[in-house]
Amino acid sequence: MKPLLHEIRHNPLLWLLVFVPVVFVAVKLKPESHTLLFVLSVLAIVPLATLLSHATESVAAKTGDAAGGLLNATLGNLTELVIALAALKAGQYALVKASLAGAIVTNTLFMLGASFLLGGLKHHVQEYNRVSARMQGGLLFLATIALLIPSAMSVADSAEGARFTHTLSVGLALLLIVAYALGMLFSLKTHRELFASAGHDEEGEAPWPMSLALGTLAGVTVLVALVSEIFVESVQVAAEDFGMTPVFVGFIVVALVGGAAEMASAFSAARKNRLDLSVGIALGSASQIALFVAPVLVLLSYVIGPEPMDLQFWSGAVVMMLIATITAMFVTVGGRSAWFVGVLLLMVYGVFAMTLYLMPPQAH
Repeated sequence: MKPLLHEIRHNPLLWLLVFVPVVFVAVKLKPESHTLLFVLSVLAIVPLATLLSHATESVAAKTGDAAGGLLNATLGNLTELVIALAALKAGQYALVKASLAGAIVTNTLFMLGASFLLGGLKHHVQEYNRVSARMQGGLLFLATIALLIPSAMSVADSAEGARFTHTLSVGLALLLIVAYALGMLFSLKTHRELFASAGHDEEGEAPWPMSLALGTLAGVTVLVALVSEIFVESVQVAAEDFGMTPVFVGFIVVALVGGAAEMASAFSAARKNRLDLSVGIALGSASQIALFVAPVLVLLSYVIGPEPMDLQFWSGAVVMMLIATITAMFVTVGGRSAWFVGVLLLMVYGVFAMTLYLMPPQAH
């Protein structure tokens, strides 16, 4: 416990942990104050994400960056999954799809771009394993194609078209889950030697003991899940108070808050010249959402949703996902990065965010 207490005392961000009990008290005393609950839940998620970052880095230091990136992406995506499940139960399928598409775009453009920028400002040129980046980019491109097909092959007849889309979505969901499982087998088992780190780690603080790191991961994961429930219940009303459209909330706000844990780890790793871990988290998280989280939600909608959910996204979301994927594949092909590469990715993300913020609600 000493390393954990030391970290809390010396990291001002972790002082925000006081908002974790505050948000639970507030939801009991003022359950209708959605704007207040939204702000408090965001303030509570930030320090929890920071703790998750430190614990995951400690595990990654002992397991290697490839497995560490996968672990971080998996735990970080728990927040997106919890938010999506809450919206799924409520039948808010537009919010579910917007948050999924937004998470993919945010991870491939904002998280990756900010990692390149923050790391490049400290290190002149950084290197990372381009084989790993190419594989994650390839998986993400496969998933984007699978998400594009239901929208491109829509059938005019409403009843027949609905049956076709739902059946196709279930088949695609199963294919994507199989592809994700085979991708993990390839990178972590049969060809793991291809995914060794290319960069040079800086000496930093000693990692936490494995028992403390795993215990912190478990506890923080539960708290993130509980706070995420409060967040998703308050976000829509709070968005109206702040003048944000529902599509902007799902695509940008939910994605940024849901990915806070992964972003904290990716940014920290980039500053420490561990760009393999940053790229692994950003692209690994995006491909995991597209290949695993989205298909699982389609299958779960038959169990917990008011009606089945399909993989037919609105055309603007599909275009943005496709552009984000191609952009990420283009900039990671060389295995080297500098700060301006991050700027380019962030500018593409800024174009998307501005468009969604200004777009009328009925346009999507």
